[in-house]
Amino acid sequence: MDKLKVGVIGTGNISSAYLNNGKKFDSMEIVACADLDVERAKAKAEEFGIHGCSVEDLLADPEIGMVINLTIPQAHAAVCLQALEAGKHVYVEKPFAVTREEAQQVLELAEKKGLLVGSAPDTFLGGGIQTSIKLIEDGWIGTPIGATAFMMSGGHETWHPAPEFYYQKGGGPMFDMGPYYLTALVAMLGPISRVTGMARASFPERTITSQPKFGQKVQVEVPTHVAGVIEFAAGPIGTLVTSFDVKGGSTLPWIEVYGTAGSMLVPDPNNFGGTIKIRRSGSTEWTSIPLAFQNTENARGLGAADLAKAVLTGRKHRPSGELAYHVLEAMHGFFDAAEQGAHYTMKSTCNKPAPFTLGLAAYCLD
Repeated sequence: MDKLKVGVIGTGNISSAYLNNGKKFDSMEIVACADLDVERAKAKAEEFGIHGCSVEDLLADPEIGMVINLTIPQAHAAVCLQALEAGKHVYVEKPFAVTREEAQQVLELAEKKGLLVGSAPDTFLGGGIQTSIKLIEDGWIGTPIGATAFMMSGGHETWHPAPEFYYQKGGGPMFDMGPYYLTALVAMLGPISRVTGMARASFPERTITSQPKFGQKVQVEVPTHVAGVIEFAAGPIGTLVTSFDVKGGSTLPWIEVYGTAGSMLVPDPNNFGGTIKIRRSGSTEWTSIPLAFQNTENARGLGAADLAKAVLTGRKHRPSGELAYHVLEAMHGFFDAAEQGAHYTMKSTCNKPAPFTLGLAAYCLD
């Protein structure tokens, strides 16, 4: 089977992981990269032995069948729409878009054009979350009744070279890290029926202490501490807290899922591997469970490769636009609920992504 030729738009920090891992899949071949800064694109292309060019030239290349969109969140929808208009399938970094309206435009254009669209995160395809899904489906903790999830940090201005966009529209802890947690929760527990929440910005201004922008001030435009409650359509109730305001550290777990027969500690959804622990009802000990699936290291690109495989074979892709939109709507729902002092009832739904089958080798999708 021939590989689908792919171009990357956006050559920032995350692009190296995609360009490196892109060589490992049998469904896609990354042949070009582009950026608004063409010289930066050419430098990245030389590093990975591919073609560097302008965005316009990449979109005009008839051999490129899919675009991986790694631009900043504010540009996600616009670049996706450009790529779809050019007849390319699209896989975009999270969040799917900044607004629900933009995301709907992307989905509608993809359907009109007969093209596939998908979105990060793809960490739920890693061995950690895939094993967690298998354990739930095999009844290790009984019927799920609830979950808790926490992303507690002090913000990105201490380490990221250009952290401004994390505090602008489309940023904040919910839009930055919420997609990892919500996608993992939906993959394990199914779609969401309604949410509620509260949100605040604890610090109106941030000072960058990383290089090269040490000392620069950043005005905060988005909530930086968000607490939400989730009702899943199948019945479980979840709690999700995301924060850039925790300056003294935290000992909270990433995700715990509670069932009628036990509890499960789920690995960090921002990574592909990790440790799973289960404590069954009546036990006094937590038991570590070995991971049953591959792709436990940094396998970013799995989602794009899965979409490429769907293009080539006609099967459904796991990191679908419908899943990404459902997660985006839930994130906005927390803020709508916080502003209105009410519950937000979800208008969208999605299918749980198909889990991997046991026995697949690393970087294999079927």
